[in-house]
Amino acid sequence: MNRIRTFTTFRARLVLPAYRAPSRRLCSSRMLSSTAHRRSTAASPGRPKIVVCTDLGPALPLLSERRDIEVITWTENRCCDRTWMLHNIAGAAGVVVCFQNAVDRELVDAAGPNLRVVSTVSVGHEHIDLKVMAEHNIQVGYTPDILTDAVADSAVMLTLMASRRAGQSYTFVKDNQWPTFHWTPFALCGPQLSTTTFSPTRTAGFLGFGRIAHAVLKRLAAFGITHCIYTPRPGAAPQPTRDEKLRAAHSLVSVAPVDLPTLARESDMLFVLAPGGPSTRHLVDEGFLQLMRPTSVLVNNGRGSVVDSAALARALKEGWIWGAGLDVVEEEPQVGPEHPLVSEPRCVVLPHIGSAALETRTEMASLTARNVLAGVLKQPLPVALDYAPLI
Repeated sequence: MNRIRTFTTFRARLVLPAYRAPSRRLCSSRMLSSTAHRRSTAASPGRPKIVVCTDLGPALPLLSERRDIEVITWTENRCCDRTWMLHNIAGAAGVVVCFQNAVDRELVDAAGPNLRVVSTVSVGHEHIDLKVMAEHNIQVGYTPDILTDAVADSAVMLTLMASRRAGQSYTFVKDNQWPTFHWTPFALCGPQLSTTTFSPTRTAGFLGFGRIAHAVLKRLAAFGITHCIYTPRPGAAPQPTRDEKLRAAHSLVSVAPVDLPTLARESDMLFVLAPGGPSTRHLVDEGFLQLMRPTSVLVNNGRGSVVDSAALARALKEGWIWGAGLDVVEEEPQVGPEHPLVSEPRCVVLPHIGSAALETRTEMASLTARNVLAGVLKQPLPVALDYAPLI
């Protein structure tokens, strides 16, 4: 009990410096649930209403303790019901959502003309109908940049797990196979991530080369990665000055843009970090995977739709590539034990938890609260999505 109390106090002190920590202790069994602080305020004329449809943890008091706004919160520790959203959204000036809450024409119509801002606890915005937002002049707040380091950490973790067969090895122990295991020198071996005197080169490939890719590259430098290749956005101008700075900063042999076939052929580890949407759907398909090295590892922290799940399952089964580490899957969240990627021994599948670091999620919640608050008070959003080019 003392350990729980100490950890909880430390969390409140460490990650909440910008605002007053809740007066009651956070519940350790429901990490960041803040159930004690959730409340629904009765409608009151003259005060803008905010509907909070997801857990904001210790950031909720940024909204709930104010007296110039009304706050209605979803109180259960699960995804907000659609019926609850539609029932409570009427008259709202702002709404807080996560990627599981669809913000579409039906919801906007139910809210009425007062709705000024939608604030999402995510970088992705596929759950928000941006055309409807534009029609009604509704601002969208989101949380880029904050999760860059957490996702980069998880990408390297997935690389190590997939290459060194960590998932398969854990199952081996969990299923009580270790006591009867007959050791051989190459049992449960996999490709080494780091360079050595007897294996002196490694090439990291990136499908999508933005903030998260740069953060992954920074981490890989510690493993002695020698080359970096990437595919630029279609139509993007070359950036040789930036590439040279990255090369020098991480003591690499080269950083260079390449086409998709070259990316597939030359990557020892391939990081899929491209956004979703029709233009990137199944960029990693059967033809791409057949070009990859049999010792290569594919890691997807971007969007599940970029990788053809059926093609990847075949590539793993037939040995076109060594392994895969996935934080996102095309069919998520409808992914269970029978899914061909989950049942594949050399594939590690995580339930979209790339940003699930305590400090990161707390700051994401704080920014989400500040975005919605600014919107309803008719102030500039701390971080607003410029969605005009996306429509």
